[in-house]
Amino acid sequence: MRPQILFPLFANTDVLAGVGPKVAQNLEKLGARHVLDLLFMIPNTLVDRRSRPGIANAIDGQIASFEVEIEEHVPPPRRGLPYRVRAHDDTGFLTLAWFHGRPDYLLRQLPPGQKRIVSGKVERFSGEIQMLHPDYIVTPQDADEIPAIEPVYPMTQGLAAKTLRKAITGALERAPELDEWIDPGLLAAKGWPAWRDALMALHQPTDLHVLDEDNPARCRLAYDELLSRQLALAMVRAHRRSKPGMPLTGDGSKVQAILDAAPFTPTGAQTRVFAEIEADMAVPERMMRLLQGDVGSGKTFVAALAAARAVEAGGQCALMAPTEILARQHAHSLAPLLAAAGLKLGILTGRDKGKDRARILEQLKSGEIDVICGTHALFQEGVEFHNLALVIIDEQHRFGVSDRLRLTQKGARPDLLVMTATPIPRTLALAVYGDMDLSKLDEKPPGRTPVTTRVMPLDRLEDVISRIGKLIQDGGRAYWVCPLVEESDKVDLAAAEDRYHDLKARFGDRIGLIHGRMPAPEKERLSQAFKNGDIQILVATTVVEVGMDVPEASVMVIEQAERFGLAQLHQLRGRVGRSSQTSACLLLYKPPLGEIARKRLETLRNTDDGFLIAETDWKLRGMGDLLGMRQSGLPRNRFARLESDTDLLETANTQARMIAQSDPDLSSKRGTALRQLLYLFEQDQAVRLLSSG
Repeated sequence: MRPQILFPLFANTDVLAGVGPKVAQNLEKLGARHVLDLLFMIPNTLVDRRSRPGIANAIDGQIASFEVEIEEHVPPPRRGLPYRVRAHDDTGFLTLAWFHGRPDYLLRQLPPGQKRIVSGKVERFSGEIQMLHPDYIVTPQDADEIPAIEPVYPMTQGLAAKTLRKAITGALERAPELDEWIDPGLLAAKGWPAWRDALMALHQPTDLHVLDEDNPARCRLAYDELLSRQLALAMVRAHRRSKPGMPLTGDGSKVQAILDAAPFTPTGAQTRVFAEIEADMAVPERMMRLLQGDVGSGKTFVAALAAARAVEAGGQCALMAPTEILARQHAHSLAPLLAAAGLKLGILTGRDKGKDRARILEQLKSGEIDVICGTHALFQEGVEFHNLALVIIDEQHRFGVSDRLRLTQKGARPDLLVMTATPIPRTLALAVYGDMDLSKLDEKPPGRTPVTTRVMPLDRLEDVISRIGKLIQDGGRAYWVCPLVEESDKVDLAAAEDRYHDLKARFGDRIGLIHGRMPAPEKERLSQAFKNGDIQILVATTVVEVGMDVPEASVMVIEQAERFGLAQLHQLRGRVGRSSQTSACLLLYKPPLGEIARKRLETLRNTDDGFLIAETDWKLRGMGDLLGMRQSGLPRNRFARLESDTDLLETANTQARMIAQSDPDLSSKRGTALRQLLYLFEQDQAVRLLSSG
């Protein structure tokens, strides 16, 4: 149950004075359904109304406030001109002006001979000092109605700024004093205010720096938000570990058979990472490990070793990939390794129907299939395992969290290994995968050559096509990726089809076209034709970003590369350089280049370190869609800025793990306060775990 002290904050906004059904509807458009949402609405900027310079000293273009005496009203002589009101103070004259002003209303507001305080933007126009549409007009007795420093919030049509400010003031009045949940030593060291005081500082500021990154009030609220998320993840992790899993150990024979059959010596990183996985699998707690490996770092080989260990322990392994191409690619790579260890491999995708599907399902249920590769078809109804002991998920961010849960529910608490070829900055990994242990493959297998990356304008297109022509004559192969014009398959496809027809006119039947809207069998046929060399140039949309493994391909052309994200460009470049032959990636851009696009392409030209590229991408794009964020479960932060609040996140992560160890039930006095924190930031799932045991 939500603590009673928080009930006023979770009431709908229509409990506030001045908020009727229409205003409540407009507030909801801004994401404010409850009183708490108003408290958590951050101002976009602040307006300083403290300047009282006197009319003659006013600076053009700045906000100022004046106490003036109203002289006369001057209605417009013709339509289209403003309604004017003349006023003065001891230093000079001021014209107040309104377009479409209502005379009766303005006469009531500004009666001649009386004093008023006006506040707004000052402009010097035709030798006059004027204020167009003043923001505030009040009597001297009501001077305190004009805020000295005024927060400016996001707005929506039909909602007056004054109405929103009044609603937020009402929300502040309902905000209770809550017990402190931050460690006292940390609070003192940082000099942060109490929770309610931080909200007051945000919405009723007394200085212009409250929105700055290092302001104590903002930092306090950002830390609260990060702590709630990290504590929820730490509790999920602790809860998972409290439930027994299946210790997976074996005699090592199948693992050794794969090591002996490998056509290369495993890298130090592969050996280290498998040791971490092996140790996790051997204990009764469930493994939840994220394996990050740059393009071509050999994740599939590590997956084969982990699968072999699961089978040695009497279990089965399921590897789930986001696309059919990738699922079959994994099966193709795993087949020779698993065969050497005597393991039976199966594939299950949406394409498998009728008798074939029935046969695969029977073999899975009986335990005849040891390892199965597939798409989301693996967690559909009717799929039963004999003993699912290990689930491996590739490119997890392309699946919803529920997909992962549905697959792990096919076994008795199977271990989980999540793999991604998208290097994730540490900050992001903590924020999204804080309930997982992290492993990193940071070496490339021997025998791979560095890819030369060149950046060139589109007017060099003819040179590039000539180079591709020479490559074809020499029996080589190339990818040609077409631009992401808009977030629309149709538009992207048009660009790819145009380039395909251009190249086909030059090179004939050596060209193929592949895109996301094709049926899976057709995509696979084209991929195989490219692999076999029947097709030498594969024109594509970004469908080739993951899952294509053609060592003979040595050139990657990316048209209008400035339209792609850094991580995506790095993934695409990783499709070449998969053998010992010299490889190149040609980034064609359409001038002029924007500053961020230029930095992106320069970064790619200067490094092939995926982790460095990911960090740079993160900094360039901020909270951009680095991973397809919505699917990955990245929360929408209100106060925290992940790209700059790294230190706060690290501290929150450390504190959360300590709390989960020292007070796992949150039963202490501070634990009760922390429960309130979890509710405030809607991390209720963690509280439900506590109550469910």
